[in-house]
Amino acid sequence: MAQNDHRVILRPLTAGDEHEFLALVAASTDLHRPWMSLPAAPPAFHAYVTRYEGPDEESLLVCRRDTGAIAGLININSIIRGRFQSASLGYAAFAPSTGRGYMSEGLDLVMRHAFERLRLHRLEAQIQPENHASIRLVRRAGFRNEGYSPELLFIDGAWRDHERWAITNAMAGMVPAEPHPTRPER
Repeated sequence: MAQNDHRVILRPLTAGDEHEFLALVAASTDLHRPWMSLPAAPPAFHAYVTRYEGPDEESLLVCRRDTGAIAGLININSIIRGRFQSASLGYAAFAPSTGRGYMSEGLDLVMRHAFERLRLHRLEAQIQPENHASIRLVRRAGFRNEGYSPELLFIDGAWRDHERWAITNAMAGMVPAEPHPTRPER
């Protein structure tokens, strides 16, 4: 699907998104628990935005093309260069926009961004086994299940088991013309 065929666009999360973002987090509490927790108050939101200003993290909003409204969020976390050229994804849909395919389209755009612009080789997603909607999302995008990690991440007050899902640029058919300059020749 070409970028212009999508009903969504991506844009970086900024401090100016505070009001809309916090309202969406409040409206989505039942949807997100126990899968994840997002900042729910201004100080936590500002710390969250600051975290994603560095070179090894990106927070991208999935916004409806027609209205500009935020439908979801996809973070590219822990970008590691050199021989690895990999990152981990975290994402959340917001309750007012669920079930419409916006996150699938957003994930496609994030994969294009990560593989073609950032020139990463691999993306990973760690998903709690009971989070069936999240597993369906990555499965539709072509990710493969690579295993199971007990007590992998601390979420909602407990260490949670996760399935590990991943996709490479070759699997997605998005291999960049030139590798990232930090990748060794051999």
